[in-house]
Amino acid sequence: MQIPTNHISLATTLRNRREKLAKLINFPAILWSGSRSSRNFPANNFPFRSSSHFLYFAGLPMEEAVVRLERGKLELFMDNAPGSSQLWYGEMPTRDRLAEIINADAAFPMQELKSRATNAATIPVQNPTTKITQSDILNRDIYASNHPTGIDLELTKAIISLRLSHDAMALTELKQAAAVTIKAHKAGMAATKDAQFEANIRAAMESVIISHNMTCAYPSIVTVHGEVLHNEQYHHPLQIGDLLLTDVGAETPLGWASDLTRTWPVSGKFSPTQRDIYDVVLAAHDACIAKVKPGVEYLDIHLLAAQVIAEGLVNLGILKGKAEDLVEMDAHALFFPHGVGHLLGLDVHDMEDLGDLAGYEIGRVRSHRFGLGFLRLNRPLIPGMLVTIEPGFYQVPGILNDPEMHQKYQDIVNWEKLEKFSDVRGIRIEDDVLVTENDAEVLTQELPSDVDSIEYSN
Repeated sequence: MQIPTNHISLATTLRNRREKLAKLINFPAILWSGSRSSRNFPANNFPFRSSSHFLYFAGLPMEEAVVRLERGKLELFMDNAPGSSQLWYGEMPTRDRLAEIINADAAFPMQELKSRATNAATIPVQNPTTKITQSDILNRDIYASNHPTGIDLELTKAIISLRLSHDAMALTELKQAAAVTIKAHKAGMAATKDAQFEANIRAAMESVIISHNMTCAYPSIVTVHGEVLHNEQYHHPLQIGDLLLTDVGAETPLGWASDLTRTWPVSGKFSPTQRDIYDVVLAAHDACIAKVKPGVEYLDIHLLAAQVIAEGLVNLGILKGKAEDLVEMDAHALFFPHGVGHLLGLDVHDMEDLGDLAGYEIGRVRSHRFGLGFLRLNRPLIPGMLVTIEPGFYQVPGILNDPEMHQKYQDIVNWEKLEKFSDVRGIRIEDDVLVTENDAEVLTQELPSDVDSIEYSN
């Protein structure tokens, strides 16, 4: 485990977080870090990642650890590593040393947790083995995390309110992740000229992240098939005329994420049709970022993206009608089916393990509309909130070739005109935008998105 050099500052931040939590709840809370999952055989493990709720209050990615929070105090429960583990993993920090680093008020072996778990709230981890342990310790079934009840619901709401706005140390971490992510994208652009396959670009980008002692915040998307939104295949050859969509982000050792997407031509030059669509997506991207500030509804930013995209496609002759009407009938979603972005923090889709409790303001529910159903965030923006802005254009066969969709929008889409844009499979442009006290700061602004820079940077 890497111990941060600024652990004094970390300890102060962690104490501030739990004192803030104490003002919101009047009962104890117990949070688990989780444990490793095996791959194929017991000793071959997937990389460990602590539960983000645990990380927020404990600071360090400790395995098989638990924190108990009450009245601003933190108790750490974990067992010291057995001596035999040093053969394989080297010397590990002791429980007492870790407790000192995070400024815990007390530290105990795991066997003592049961006696301290009465009437405590929790949030279940994703790891199923640990979830069973949670149920056993708390002597009750652990619900699905996006349907909590009782004190668990109160704890969930309290943690959401804290994590929606990032403190100074979190922002330092997030900016570090963004800086490395920018370097990774620049490396990917530079590697394109001599690359033969998507995997070559992925290697160039992820090597930058690894060289900075970070990990990928999510499975990298590096693809000439940008119409597959979460494409995790890297075997396709890079050919003249292709667009390459790269959605790659770094995560710091303490778990804070970046999320950044660019799309560029493999040849170094957009075709006229590719440039036309890129300009539409870029216009939506720029308009949405310009709108970000405290008090603005994120839904309105999404609808602005939809409006600009619809307007652009009308101007190109792909859609027919007025932009406002097209958005109302969800015609834009034929090409822009997802939401304009999401929360960003300790997870790339921050707090989405809590379902819409985190992403949606109390009293709001997810829409069933085709053009709104995938919106991940529906809250007013507040200072300290970090969001992504990522409009896109995609020609998804499953949507455009669907008979129902074709029938519904047969008089709205100029299908013959659309065929002329067949060299545009998918374009997305994404940046990480921090809501400040009065305005916004783009944490990833050092990576250009204008056409001239994109064309000649590779």
